Amino acid sequence: MKIVSIVGARPQFIKCAPVSRELRKEHEEVLVHTGQHYDHGMSEVFFEELRIPKPDYNLGIGSGTHGHQTGAMLGAIEDVLEKEEPDIVLVYGDTNSTLAGALAAAKLHIPVAHIEAGLRSFDRRMPEEVNRVLTDHASDLLFCPTETAVRNLAAEGVTEGVFLVGDVMCDAMNYNRAIAEERSRILEDVGLEPGGYLVVTVHRPSNTDSQENMAAILGALGEAGNPVVFPVHPRTRKCLGEHGLLAEMPENTIRAVEPLGYLDMIRLMAHAEKILTDSGGVQKEAYMLGVPCITLRENTEWVETVEAGWNVLVGAEREKIADAIHSFSPASRQEGLFGSGDASVRIREILTGLQGAPPG
Repeated sequence: MKIVSIVGARPQFIKCAPVSRELRKEHEEVLVHTGQHYDHGMSEVFFEELRIPKPDYNLGIGSGTHGHQTGAMLGAIEDVLEKEEPDIVLVYGDTNSTLAGALAAAKLHIPVAHIEAGLRSFDRRMPEEVNRVLTDHASDLLFCPTETAVRNLAAEGVTEGVFLVGDVMCDAMNYNRAIAEERSRILEDVGLEPGGYLVVTVHRPSNTDSQENMAAILGALGEAGNPVVFPVHPRTRKCLGEHGLLAEMPENTIRAVEPLGYLDMIRLMAHAEKILTDSGGVQKEAYMLGVPCITLRENTEWVETVEAGWNVLVGAEREKIADAIHSFSPASRQEGLFGSGDASVRIREILTGLQGAPPG
């Protein structure tokens, strides 16, 4: 079977690595990088560290408004699909690359498979939520990471072609956890002791575009008591500069660093006291690593982590953030919410079973 896989952003590179390894055992994969994340710290380093095959196409779309970016991707992906004539198109997650890939394939009557299907935050103000819903309803195969995702799809009338396979990020974590400990020197480079620091990531426009929200988050971090390592997304750095907040970050507490590769980030998070984030993927990685997570949002698509008591939603309120930093602690032991690390194998087996008769 000929499969075109579409990726474009950091979380998709991580998810793609274990799936590509499996697919290429039995199928022909054509890898398309849209260029949504395009600088070295957000793109190339992940391909290098995770040993992802070099993309067959790099569309070089770059940044832009949601409409312009998605439209540019749609046209460029359509050209690739018309040339390659794949049996199926594989998309990941909830970015503009995901939606563009799904729409281009659907309009050409090529079956779509969506990895990480069925997630819902139930907040349509989030561009990612719109991308998730539209992609799921354009897909023929829906690979769900959790039982909650399966139920979400059923509530929307989507029951055909739905498979509970587990989370491919669990596969990636299992594969790379020991490698990160062996190769990464991030703690030594930043001068940190295990368990004696916090990690924060902020990139969602609902936070970065708001001077009030960013000031509240930084203010709470300044009261943390322990060092805070802040790998700063390029867009976040730009927004902080526009808000006049870069110079106000207390250097004795907040250590702003450039974006980190996957192995450095995994080791940094694994030894943190707590993780603060507005990223869906980081919430999940925190749970897999057994580190309490404080989510800088009012909602989450990973509700299981909240229900399990390992994740707390605080929004961008300074007092809530500060209180969680000092007092939040999981009340229960971890459970295997995201499968056993064989999601990529199960996806490959399902696609192999379709050989000669793809959906659609």
